[in-house]
Amino acid sequence: MINDSKERYGSVSKFLHWLMAVLVIWQLLKFGDRISEGEHWIGQTLVPWHISIGTLLLGLIVLRLLWVMSQRRHRPRQRPATAKLVKAGHGLLFAGMLLLPLTGILAMLGGGYGLTAFGIEIFAEGREIAWASSLGDLHSPLAWAFGVLVLGHTGIALFHHFAQRDDTLTRML
Repeated sequence: MINDSKERYGSVSKFLHWLMAVLVIWQLLKFGDRISEGEHWIGQTLVPWHISIGTLLLGLIVLRLLWVMSQRRHRPRQRPATAKLVKAGHGLLFAGMLLLPLTGILAMLGGGYGLTAFGIEIFAEGREIAWASSLGDLHSPLAWAFGVLVLGHTGIALFHHFAQRDDTLTRML
């Protein structure tokens, strides 16, 4: 089943969710770059891909938002008691997935570094742009907040699965 239904998410939603989950976890490994100034396997192997993966995630989140809007009438229903909390939590996750790459791009452009993703120059190096740099400074605090949201999202999904023993997690598996 490609499309979402009232009972479970379709294959496109699942594919985008789990692909982005893996890429987001990869991105969050950037926090490990702060340990020993990146002089370890994570810092030397995975972190150099941070900008490229972030650029890919920006494209994927736009695609995912378009898909979610096209499926909004078919998506699984939430319990009425928690529906607003679930919507707010997912809204914050989507906002983070959109704002993080945008602020990352602003940090790069604001610093005059340009932007290259997967070896393709998207924006050439240039002069520093103060307003872009200022907005780009939000990237790191947003990343920390987003990391907390991801942990919360994961924890709640596991709580539903193991403690409440309901079908919340299985709808996305």
